[in-house]
Amino acid sequence: MIKIKICGITNAEDALGAVELGADALGFIFHPQSRRYVLPEKAKGIIDQLPPFVFKIGVFVDEDPQVILKTVNDCRLDGIQLHGQESPEFCAKFRRRVIKGLRPQREEEGAKIADYKVDALLLDSYHPDMMGGTGTTFDWELAVAAKMFGMPVILSGGLNPENVAEAVRLVKPYAIDVASGVETFVGKKDLNKVRDFIEQARWASD
Repeated sequence: MIKIKICGITNAEDALGAVELGADALGFIFHPQSRRYVLPEKAKGIIDQLPPFVFKIGVFVDEDPQVILKTVNDCRLDGIQLHGQESPEFCAKFRRRVIKGLRPQREEEGAKIADYKVDALLLDSYHPDMMGGTGTTFDWELAVAAKMFGMPVILSGGLNPENVAEAVRLVKPYAIDVASGVETFVGKKDLNKVRDFIEQARWASD
């Protein structure tokens, strides 16, 4: 069954609500320039309230490795998502589960995927000024092509309850990731949208 990650979590109500509705993973953004940035100490307080078996992922953008490891340990994160210009060599530094976020604009850029030896690839929409959470739909054909490299593909970028079923049927990704598509406003999830998103994704994957 497809895995579902709700990203950009900033408060306990959204975290617990998403888990209750069936989310497999939660994403906490530790990039200060993000509109969904959460302080590590606040993230830790949210994570301490979560039930077991929920995968907690920290999202970092071109961060110092020591800062990443400290945040991972302090917040008891299960995985690291590197969403900047990190090289394959940089990604290989961590003895943790690593997701590499990429924002390819064209198929030839997608060929760079082969250089990464990570646990999963997250494909997101390109924006010149934003590293994620743009609300712009990713090119699903590029995602289909990326699967040929043999790594699990997490589809992101512009997904919402209205289009997620079509995306799942076309791409058949390992997992899907959503932030802005289930929000009331930036940083606050609409749990009705979260429920509809998860239900549509599960239905399409079945």
